[in-house]
Amino acid sequence: MTDYDVLRVFCGPHGDHGNELGVVREGSDVPGEGDRQALAAKLGFSETVFVDDPERGVIDIYTPTARLPFAGHPCVGTAWLLDVPELVTPAGVVGTRLDGEFTWIEARPEWAPPRTLREYGSAAEVESLQVPPPGEWIYAWAWEDVAAGRVRARGFPGRNDGIDEDEATGAAALLLTAHLYRALNITQGKGSQILTAPQPEGLIEVGGRVRLT
Repeated sequence: MTDYDVLRVFCGPHGDHGNELGVVREGSDVPGEGDRQALAAKLGFSETVFVDDPERGVIDIYTPTARLPFAGHPCVGTAWLLDVPELVTPAGVVGTRLDGEFTWIEARPEWAPPRTLREYGSAAEVESLQVPPPGEWIYAWAWEDVAAGRVRARGFPGRNDGIDEDEATGAAALLLTAHLYRALNITQGKGSQILTAPQPEGLIEVGGRVRLT
């Protein structure tokens, strides 16, 4: 069996919750795209990362059913694990930094896979939602406090691959931040926390806590 680390990314203030991430540090152990896809499906995390060059931060990201050019929570988690100044993804170079308990990435909204951003009238409405049928990646959100930039959100991938709801989704948070163009403090899923902020030149910064399980 291939060795891999399991992280929780975008943990809550007390270190709980967060979205699990598998990271294969020795990507050369699983060199082929087909084998990587098969392992990602077997592990069953919402995303699995294969590290192809730990010093340069070259990574390859898979869901259980597809290869992704970029994804948020895999980049945040791998940035924390490798402690490198940048990550190289098929979409482009992702800037990274560690700041106290938070790990940050800087990326472009156009790198994120498409998401349907669906606004609701209250946090209670978001919390009461049932999982929608497969077919559309829906990021359901509502303001908790507009002035403070606090948002309640839930993410439904709609891929019919066993991941009915994403506990924390960096790419969707990035897209919502670009849409609203303001810094956000997002509570997603059961209690994960995602911080975001627009940056110069069209970039968005996304940050959160990471724990090794």
